[in-house]
Amino acid sequence: MKLTDIRDNDGARKSRMRVGRGIGSGKGKTSGRGQKGAKARSGVSVNGFEGGQMPLHMRIPKRGFNNIFAKDFAEVNLGLVQKAIDAGKLDAKKPIDHAALKAAGLARGGKDGVRLLGKGEFSVKASFVVAGVSAGAKAAVEKAGGSVEVPAAGPSEHEKKTARREANTAAKAAK
Repeated sequence: MKLTDIRDNDGARKSRMRVGRGIGSGKGKTSGRGQKGAKARSGVSVNGFEGGQMPLHMRIPKRGFNNIFAKDFAEVNLGLVQKAIDAGKLDAKKPIDHAALKAAGLARGGKDGVRLLGKGEFSVKASFVVAGVSAGAKAAVEKAGGSVEVPAAGPSEHEKKTARREANTAAKAAK
């Protein structure tokens, strides 16, 4: 084998189709776009267009509501925490927080922290540091001899923006 013999396999590199280069090329004149109109031009945006009739996605009524200020908690049940402690993934002697639950593979997502829920059996003395807890979960942990600490949450982004806006208007008024 020589260096001059090295080449790609057949069909490995396909050259692009050159359009608009004369009638003999087979892709001349309209360049494979058919005739006139919006679809023959570039920048076509006809998805959902129904010829002037009200499109289906606009005819159907709106449903539901998305709260943009809702907190995003990773929900963890006590039964899963018990399984993780029994399997040795969690250490019950240390405080169990969001980082520990995430490392054990129990808490997914939850940019605002973890909320502890009471589904399942729990019998280990453990201390939790979580953003939220249900009444049943708190009772189950305390019955097992453990404790649940919910640190006071700081102001939300909305409250921070409002406070900043008020401070700016007060500063302008002082000038």
